[in-house]
Amino acid sequence: MTKEFYSNGKLLLTGEYAILDGATGLAVPTKYGQSLKIATNQTGKLDWKSLDNEGTTWFKTTLHIHKILEVKKETSEESVEGVLCNILREAKKLNPKFLSGTEGFKVETKLDFPRDWGLGSSSTFINNIAQWAEVDAFQLLWNAFSGSGYDIACAQNDSPILYQVKDKIPTVTPITFNPKFKESLFFIHLDKKQNSREGIAQYRKMEFDAHRLTESITRLTLEIYKSEDLATFETLMERHEMLLAQILQTKTIKQQLFPDYPGIIKSLGAWGGDFVLATGNKHTPDYFAKKGYNTIIPYLEMVL
Repeated sequence: MTKEFYSNGKLLLTGEYAILDGATGLAVPTKYGQSLKIATNQTGKLDWKSLDNEGTTWFKTTLHIHKILEVKKETSEESVEGVLCNILREAKKLNPKFLSGTEGFKVETKLDFPRDWGLGSSSTFINNIAQWAEVDAFQLLWNAFSGSGYDIACAQNDSPILYQVKDKIPTVTPITFNPKFKESLFFIHLDKKQNSREGIAQYRKMEFDAHRLTESITRLTLEIYKSEDLATFETLMERHEMLLAQILQTKTIKQQLFPDYPGIIKSLGAWGGDFVLATGNKHTPDYFAKKGYNTIIPYLEMVL
C-alpha cells in the first residue's frame, strides 16, 4: 500500500516575532512545498530517503522501527537522523498506533524549493508526518520543537490566512488577499539561511511592552490586509518594519543593505536572512541582481 501527502510552504508577511506573544499575523502559503511518499513492506525497517528540489538525495538512513523509541533525544541540530527520530517518537506518543505493527516502510520526501530558502522545510515535513501518523500537527510541532505554528497553518491552507495563537490555541482565518498592486510585489532571497530559534532568542532578550506591541502589530496587520492601493500598503509595511527595528534595537534590512532602493523592503520571519518583500516595478530584478541577489520571485509566482 502506498500513501502520499503534501504540505505548502510559507511566508509570514506581517507579525514576525510579535506573533509569539499573541499578535495577529498575515501569512501566505507558497506554490513551493514538500511531499511525503510511503510504501508499506514487511521488513520491519524504515528505509528513509530525502530529496532536494533537484532530485538529489541529501539524507538517507535505515532504522529498525522498534528501536526508534529507544533513541535518545538528539540535541545536536547537525544530526538529521536524531531530529527525525525525535519527531517520529513524538508522533507515536500522540498516536500509539503509529508504527506499532510489524510492517516496514519505504519513505521518500521531496522538496519543491532549495533547502536554504526558508520556506518551511521543517514545517512542511512536520505537517506531512502528522498526516501520516493521524495526529494534530500543531501539537506535534510544539512537542518536538517550538514556534508560533503559523507555518503549520500555511502548510494546511491553500489561501492566505490571518493567524493568531494564544495559550497554544491557534486561530486560523482563511482570507482573500488579492491586492490590486500584486504585480508590484517581489520576494528577494538574501542568500543567507536565518536560524529562527536564534532570532526568537534575541527578541526574548529585549525589554519592551509586549502587550502594546502585539496590539500595534495586530492593528497594522488588519490595515495591511485591507490596503486598497500600493502607497497605503507601503506606508503600513514601513511602519511595521520601523516598529520592529525599534524593539530589536537594530537597523532595518533596507538601512543595512539597500539604503538607495526607491521602494520599501520588508523583512519576513526572523530578521537577517531568507526572503524579504520589496515593492517595485519592472526594474526591480535588475537592481537586486546588480547587488548580487539573483533569487527574485514575483508575488504571482510565489504565492499560492
